[in-house]
Amino acid sequence: MSKKHIGSSFDAFLEEEDIRDAAHAHAIKRVVAWQIEEAMKTQGVSKVEMAKRMKTSRAQLDRLLDPENDKVQLDTVQRAAAAVGKKLRVELV
Repeated sequence: MSKKHIGSSFDAFLEEEDIRDAAHAHAIKRVVAWQIEEAMKTQGVSKVEMAKRMKTSRAQLDRLLDPENDKVQLDTVQRAAAAVGKKLRVELV
């Protein structure tokens, strides 16, 4: 057998199911939430302290850190990044 893999790629599958963009957006949100949580852990920042640094409520922070919630505004992510000494970088490719 000359082919190592059978079938199409995962990206092709997502395209065929018409869910590629949604899956990509969801993955980005999960990574951003994970990165913020990791920075908080590294710096020993509690959720209460993080909410204070962001000048927001703990409930808002919980929504930001929820990997399933993809309805987060860029300014919220930017404030979270700044609160842990990071910068948000967004680019079109």
